Amino acid sequence: MLLGEYSHNLDTKGRVSVPSKFREDLGQTFIVTKGLDNCLFAYSKQEWQTFEEKLKTLPMTNVNARNFVRFFFAGATECEVDKQGRINIPQNLREYAGLTKELCIIGVATRVEIWDKAKWEGYTSPDNMDVEELANQMSNLGI
Repeated sequence: MLLGEYSHNLDTKGRVSVPSKFREDLGQTFIVTKGLDNCLFAYSKQEWQTFEEKLKTLPMTNVNARNFVRFFFAGATECEVDKQGRINIPQNLREYAGLTKELCIIGVATRVEIWDKAKWEGYTSPDNMDVEELANQMSNLGI
């Protein structure tokens, strides 16, 4: 299971170190794609295959389903971990997520999310996220 929050720097060539605990679960090669909330999602090949199977069940006749599938597949790329434990994040994905130098890499159970540090801090700030209200909303979903 992918858990935790780590800070890493993006180098001038677009490379970032993947936390060693995440490399164990993600594997030597894994999929990075555009994620929701303007971050990137990273999936092990096995998790990507599971996600892909779910996306394949969406009806092609539904415009929202087509757009959702396009969003994830068009932005997807396979990344390979180098000998220093880094991956190269393609320019289009760096631009999409607004990645600058400082990044937060977080584990979210079955995927990793890669955030620009300033965006992550803004997203998780008390001004932006009311945890009590969030908990109330989750109770409506049975959690």
